[in-house]
Amino acid sequence: MVRPVLMAVDDEPTALRALKAELGKRYGADYQVVCAATPEVGLGRLERLKDDGRQLALVLADQWMPSMTGVEFLGHARRLHPRAQRVLLINWGDRSTAEPILQASALGQIDDWTAKPWGPGDELFHQAISGFLNEWARLHRPRFEAFRVVGEQWAPRSHEIRDLLSRNSIPFGFYPVDSDEGRALLGRAGGTGKQLPVVVLFDGRVLVDPSNAELAQALGIKTHPEAVTYDVVVVGAGPAGLAAAMYGASEGLATAVLEHEALGGQAGTSSMIRNYLGFPRGVSGAELAQRAYDQAWILGADFIYGLSAIGLGTAGPDRVITLNDGAEATSRAVILATGVTWRRLGVSSLEALVGAGVFYGAAASEARAVRGREVYVVGGANSAGQAAVHLARYAARVTMLVRGASLAEAMSDYLIREIEAAPNIVVRYHTEAVDGHGNGHLTALTLKDRTTGATETVPATALFILIGAQPHTDWLPERIRRDRWGFVLTGTDLLADGRPPAGWPLERPPTPLETSLPGVFAVGDVRHGSTKRVASAVGEGSIAIRLIHEYLSQR
Repeated sequence: MVRPVLMAVDDEPTALRALKAELGKRYGADYQVVCAATPEVGLGRLERLKDDGRQLALVLADQWMPSMTGVEFLGHARRLHPRAQRVLLINWGDRSTAEPILQASALGQIDDWTAKPWGPGDELFHQAISGFLNEWARLHRPRFEAFRVVGEQWAPRSHEIRDLLSRNSIPFGFYPVDSDEGRALLGRAGGTGKQLPVVVLFDGRVLVDPSNAELAQALGIKTHPEAVTYDVVVVGAGPAGLAAAMYGASEGLATAVLEHEALGGQAGTSSMIRNYLGFPRGVSGAELAQRAYDQAWILGADFIYGLSAIGLGTAGPDRVITLNDGAEATSRAVILATGVTWRRLGVSSLEALVGAGVFYGAAASEARAVRGREVYVVGGANSAGQAAVHLARYAARVTMLVRGASLAEAMSDYLIREIEAAPNIVVRYHTEAVDGHGNGHLTALTLKDRTTGATETVPATALFILIGAQPHTDWLPERIRRDRWGFVLTGTDLLADGRPPAGWPLERPPTPLETSLPGVFAVGDVRHGSTKRVASAVGEGSIAIRLIHEYLSQR
């Protein structure tokens, strides 16, 4: 097996010798370590690697080289090897690199930076290098596959399973049924291919067109609540729900979390969140959700997966949640953290192709399937921008379709700059998708200029739609008051002339985050007036636990 390449470029002889020694000693068995003393030599090696079809995993470049800065060199590396990790090297204490790092990071010209090794066995240096290689390997190297999925590439259920496994951070491989690998895997599993998808587990078990709950059960994940009365049941495992679960469990409350689809909610579909406190280099939504789940689970939270909440009622002082298989979860208090789903585009020809080239969110799970192709992203806010940047690592070109006149209306500045700097991202303003074409899979789009009314049909392999949110609240009883868009009203938003809503049974008014049904709280995106940020959702989840302590003490 040909080893991937790890390259370092530095014009300082002493630094280059140290890099070569440290990289070769620690990574030489698995990677070919290539060092260059000038940017010109380095570029020559990069071009030969491209011509030979070699994989470049990581390229490191000193910032202050005489003929070319490290940022400039890494820009050339991105053009030649777009999937390699690009890292700027700096000397300890060199403050002159601060401005280039900030600018290059904001524009997406580098993936990260690290200080050069100060001596043999510099573990801080190796911690950084291992992290870069882990990120590259996660996306581009064979890995352990808990599930191997055989199905039709563009079948909606194939997409649903890929998206589900990806968002839940479960390692898997997808094998099209018409590929050599897919046919071989299906044959070994004893399948006929008449009913797809087929999922082969790491231990040899075979599931034919399994439900989400069956996939969870195969991994030993709980799919039904215990026959007990919990202190708090959290409905939804997005950032707000995960925070509530972690704080509830850590403070001694018997806590259960009901999640019907995937950890992380809408935030879990984000390929990279760069503005969350404590993650200066960014973190994917799936990784953040997995870390939060691990933390809550270790502290004792009970996760029940695969069933949807369809009703909420009362049983004396307790609250009862009915699930779609008839099971019930009983609790002394409830936190609604059901989040939101992507608003539908409403074009019938495109809705018919959902999962077959048309996707709501899903940029993280489908990016590798569009390698080298032409794709479109609908939306002009942060989620659409994050999707476009992630897809640009794989697709030949990404075109953003924005109804308005500017990205600045709804998108963070750092994302706008990164999009503007990306050579293969195009933004078309005042433009919308009005029709889709394809027999079983998207092949073309009809676009309309909202200013002139002119239309054109363009070839397209995939369309990713990220255009706003609708709350998951249709299942709630009328007693839980909502605004006209369906977002749950809480706290002072329930008051009229300072008085609680009709039917409120307590002498005290609703507390912050409490709904019109005492003991039921709403947090995160599902709540009316919430700030649509991960940090805000996490904060509300933690605050809700304190309010529940107060509520339970007064019952």
